[in-house]
Amino acid sequence: MSELALVLRQVRYTNKAFWRNPAAAFFTFVFPLMFLVIFTTLFGSGTVTINGQEIDQSTYYVAGMAVFAMITACYTNLAIAVSFQRDAGILKRTRGTPLPGRSYLGARVVHVVLMAMILVAICALFGWAFYEAVLPSGVDLFRTVAVVVVGSASFAALGLAITPAIPNAEAAPAVVNATILPLLFISGIFFPITDTAPRWIDTVSKFFPVRHLVDAFLGAFYGPPTFAFSWVDVLIIGAWGVVGLALAIRFFSWEPRR
Repeated sequence: MSELALVLRQVRYTNKAFWRNPAAAFFTFVFPLMFLVIFTTLFGSGTVTINGQEIDQSTYYVAGMAVFAMITACYTNLAIAVSFQRDAGILKRTRGTPLPGRSYLGARVVHVVLMAMILVAICALFGWAFYEAVLPSGVDLFRTVAVVVVGSASFAALGLAITPAIPNAEAAPAVVNATILPLLFISGIFFPITDTAPRWIDTVSKFFPVRHLVDAFLGAFYGPPTFAFSWVDVLIIGAWGVVGLALAIRFFSWEPRR
């Protein structure tokens, strides 16, 4: 059997395991929508000025929560799940099977990319149905799909890369959230980066991939004149993914931590 066939078969197994945990699957899909409703209820009644253009805050949060869902599925959930599997000995036993390690991890990445695409579609349709968000079409749709695929794959690679820094499974949620939550707040997911935002937030956030993912997704999903799309943001996200992949290849551990 070819390696591609092994990856696809493992994706099917991973998908079955995901849906056989209905509580985890339920909150994976409901959590972003819950945040979308909360933020639009609290802050979505007005408008916000971005790049000299006014946009409804509720419309902004549709895209923001879509990015949040993508990062949660591909970085947070993947890193925590793999850490628990490592310390439970599942990765070690998997390593001892004929299935190549790269096929197993590749299947995990493909699975979360598919989950991210579904989550983004759900957020977009929810925003269209309840908050009058305009769905992308034509070139904008192609750009949006490209951003989602590159962004989710890159954050999945970063999720695998952070696992060697996690000392044990119990510490996984704390370590993973500590590395991503501050970036979510300063990158424009929960609160728009407006023209009046402190300059240091804009400067610091651009060093990290979350901000570039937010900018690329907003530019692809809504487009000009409010948001400008740049393939440079996509390239930067991809570069972070390549770095994450290199770190994962070098330091990833299949053995339980003692």
